[in-house]
Amino acid sequence: MDAVKLALVGAVLLLLGGAAVVSGVLPVSDALAVADRVWPVLLFVVAVTVVAELAAIAGVFDAAAARLSRWSRGRTVVLWLLVVALAAVSTTFLSLDTTAVLLTPVVIAVARANHLPPLPFAFTTVWLANTASLLLPVSNLTNLLAEHRLGGIGAVGFAMLLGPSALVAVLATTALLWVLHRRALRGRFDPAPPPRVADRQQLVVAASVVLVLLPLLVSGLPPWMPALAAAVVLTAYMAWRSPRVLHPGLVPWSLLVFASGLFLAVAALESLGSGAVVGAAAGTGEGLTDLWRLAGAGMLAANAVDNLPAYLAFESVADSPVRLAALLVGVNAGPLITPWASLATLLWHQRLRAVGVDVPWRRYMLAGLVAAPIVVGLSVIPLAALA
Repeated sequence: MDAVKLALVGAVLLLLGGAAVVSGVLPVSDALAVADRVWPVLLFVVAVTVVAELAAIAGVFDAAAARLSRWSRGRTVVLWLLVVALAAVSTTFLSLDTTAVLLTPVVIAVARANHLPPLPFAFTTVWLANTASLLLPVSNLTNLLAEHRLGGIGAVGFAMLLGPSALVAVLATTALLWVLHRRALRGRFDPAPPPRVADRQQLVVAASVVLVLLPLLVSGLPPWMPALAAAVVLTAYMAWRSPRVLHPGLVPWSLLVFASGLFLAVAALESLGSGAVVGAAAGTGEGLTDLWRLAGAGMLAANAVDNLPAYLAFESVADSPVRLAALLVGVNAGPLITPWASLATLLWHQRLRAVGVDVPWRRYMLAGLVAAPIVVGLSVIPLAALA
């Protein structure tokens, strides 16, 4: 699904939601409550996307990947593990879409420059874009929504709740990736020279903005505030230094339309009584099997439709912090099977095609059928201990 199709789907959902409001199916007060809840989330998405796009244009990700190549000292597995770490950090602080869209072509370029097979690195970015998105509210749109439902517990409280599960998810994903690609990750290579930096001052300024932004995202401030400030600073600098790189496409318009329509449409479905069906699937309780049931239902729903509507549908039955965390494990770490389970996966595949790397969906889905239940199942266990 490209940006145009995504925007069209979002527009249809907006029209359906608007019709629900006009007809009285969705009360105006409920629609206003949805808008009040989601505007900070969407503002953060726009701001952090602009920061990440401009940082990529300035060469921040290229420079980071080149540094990893030098640090590996020609050992393939060490380079791959460093890419794992970079993908996990990128997802945690700058969201899964940043990893899928901006980091993927960079690590593919690094692999090719060092004459290494690109597929292990491609799978690494897309799997970790999903499974590493559990630690902080800013890691995933679903987390931002859940943090609001948890009463604004902040980044520290969120990390205390989901930190052990996030660690298990990353470690399990890394182990599965190694098993799947271990033959291609053996041996050594001759490190390629670092890419030429076209504008070093621009690189330094963009990297500095990103480095300052990262701790501010976990400082307790509403995430949209530091993200918006960083976007304004970097945009103003680029307007002075390289005005030609600024264009309307830096803003993720299609994602904004899609998400807005989705929020309104799901609210309308809830007004029609969808909660009863969802409640029967999700069950109740905080025992291990209860949490596995909820996380599994979220995982299946995410792979059937998409992780964002899956989260919104099950949110009302995740009626405690531990159950909400289990749902996040299912909808964040579980979308590894179908192409449409996560928007990040579709964006990742588009970027791969743009750089000439072909990953057949059949191969992707078969690997995900094995990985998703394992990662989700293991990641729920710490929550049962917490409960």
